[in-house]
Amino acid sequence: MQPQQGTQTQPAVLPPHEVDTMMQQLRALFKDAPDYAKRAIEGLRDELSTLPETGVESAGRVGQRQGEVSELTLILPLVKGGAERLRGLFKMLRSNFQGADKVGSVHDMRFVFLDNDTKLLFATAYDGDWDPYIDDFVSKIPNQLDVLMSVVEGFPGIRSPKLKDFLVKHQVSADAWYVSNPHMTVSQARRLEKIDKALNKFLDTIS
Repeated sequence: MQPQQGTQTQPAVLPPHEVDTMMQQLRALFKDAPDYAKRAIEGLRDELSTLPETGVESAGRVGQRQGEVSELTLILPLVKGGAERLRGLFKMLRSNFQGADKVGSVHDMRFVFLDNDTKLLFATAYDGDWDPYIDDFVSKIPNQLDVLMSVVEGFPGIRSPKLKDFLVKHQVSADAWYVSNPHMTVSQARRLEKIDKALNKFLDTIS
């Protein structure tokens, strides 16, 4: 039975023999690690016995997905002066990316300059699958994306039929990834926030 949306996956206790196998694998993997790491491994047995059931699956064309939430990480080459342009844009916007709210499925976004400002790391978490997510950006905030991505070397333009192939070329799937609420979508989180504010307001009026 699949867990209902908006609920946390309950941990399941693994059989002792599976935990023993995992402990043996850990000891083998870290046989050349410092002594403090080896001691720490021995303290992980209880945690290993209650690993969550939520598994990782494909987000579609590329990337991972846990429950309702998927990840996307791009490492993009920048044109000369591109990092300076983006920093100026970020400063002007005061790091306010309100346009992402129009997409409706974005949990977070991060921009990090790498290798002496020659590359840009863009990382985000979002609801659903890869193709619909990219389509939403194209249809809902194309102008913002064209300005933002114009500093990326070889970017074909947000409306280009070559866009998705370009993104796939520069996307790197996460090797490990943590989601605290894998079955909580952006819309559900916003609804709960509204309910919480309304409840607090009600409690204030009767207190």
